[in-house]
Amino acid sequence: MVNDRVGDFIIRLQNAARVGKRTVTAPYSAHLAAIAAKLRALGFLADVGVEGDAKKKLAVALAYDAAGRARLRGVKRMSKPGRRLYAPAAAAHRVKGGTGARILSTSGGILTDAEARKNRVGGEDLFEIW
Repeated sequence: MVNDRVGDFIIRLQNAARVGKRTVTAPYSAHLAAIAAKLRALGFLADVGVEGDAKKKLAVALAYDAAGRARLRGVKRMSKPGRRLYAPAAAAHRVKGGTGARILSTSGGILTDAEARKNRVGGEDLFEIW
């Protein structure tokens, strides 16, 4: 049993990208599905789907460039179950000079750092991805 679903999910993505796997499955939750949809919109994932009837699983396909390299280079978990980090909109800064994104869980849903600054909303600072 995993206590940190978000941390487990992003590490699964990072490990799969490093070894060249095309698809990853994880236990389903609506929160993870929202995060996966946001990562798909950012271009880190190629496809997101749900498998199974009784026990749902989140199935994601990683995005690769024309040279065969994964678009996902790395992740860094910010807020953890033992230490929650919250950031106001002004503190949601760019990641890796704008090539990455910071993902926040806000009252308006899952947002990137740019969307949080634009909407002037803060929230839990989940992780950085580049």
